[in-house]
Amino acid sequence: MKLISHSITQTLKIGAKIARELEAGDIICLSGELGSGKTVLTKGIAQGLGIKKERVISPSFVLIRQYELNTRLPLYHFDLYRLKECRDILEIGYEEYLFGKGVTVIEWAEKLNFLLPKECLKIKLLVKDRTSRQLKFSALGRRYKKLLRDIYANLGH
Repeated sequence: MKLISHSITQTLKIGAKIARELEAGDIICLSGELGSGKTVLTKGIAQGLGIKKERVISPSFVLIRQYELNTRLPLYHFDLYRLKECRDILEIGYEEYLFGKGVTVIEWAEKLNFLLPKECLKIKLLVKDRTSRQLKFSALGRRYKKLLRDIYANLGH
């Protein structure tokens, strides 16, 4: 599935609509160049889970931020941009987040290499122009294929 977002506001709305379909344990893997909108989409997902989007900042220097207060589901937000080696993520016990009671969003997920979950929703963000982004969705595993169908329906297609 592919979508075009023409603004930050539209990307936030797409994220919020994605969040409506999420369940505990869901994993969303984001990829795309710097400035492609990964954190903006994550803010939209957070907003859809009941987290104020202003609270969500890129966890680039700490690898993960956790948002749980008064939300439908906790959000575990990884940003692996500064990750040097896969083994560095093992030291923080990332598996507990991936298969925990919340939703996990991983920016720069491709850096996980062989540690990338076998089942997840992948979203690649591509810069089209100054304000437009293309979002390419793919699903790995039965749960995520259903999730992708539900997201597609929820986005009004």
